Amino acid sequence: MDRSSLFESPNPHRLYRIPDRGIAGGVCAGIADYFGVQPALVRLAMVVALFFFAPPVILGYVIAVMALPVKPPQLYRTPEEEVFWRTVSTKPDRSLAGLTQRFRDFDKRVAGLEAYVASKEFELNRAIRDLDR
Repeated sequence: MDRSSLFESPNPHRLYRIPDRGIAGGVCAGIADYFGVQPALVRLAMVVALFFFAPPVILGYVIAVMALPVKPPQLYRTPEEEVFWRTVSTKPDRSLAGLTQRFRDFDKRVAGLEAYVASKEFELNRAIRDLDR
């Protein structure tokens, strides 16, 4: 394992360019996908920004086209995985609370299983099952 992979996040939800859905390089489509908004809104904001700050916006757009990687076609294995990673990125406290609840539910199920296995009812059911053989 190389040194850089120790500090990299396993979260694939990053800012990418999406040239297939974009008009000029896919930067606006990538920004819209990252924040979960309509690409038309990002494009409208870009046009408005061009009227007020043309040189920095154009320079930033060109740098983004060169610096941002293209979004891979199969970034997530399932739709559920995509929802999970997007939630982790945008609302980490909510995803942590969800994971905590899932572990609590799992713990309750395991405790119920342990209680049943240690009960007299389990021993009786096993004895009856053994008699049927």
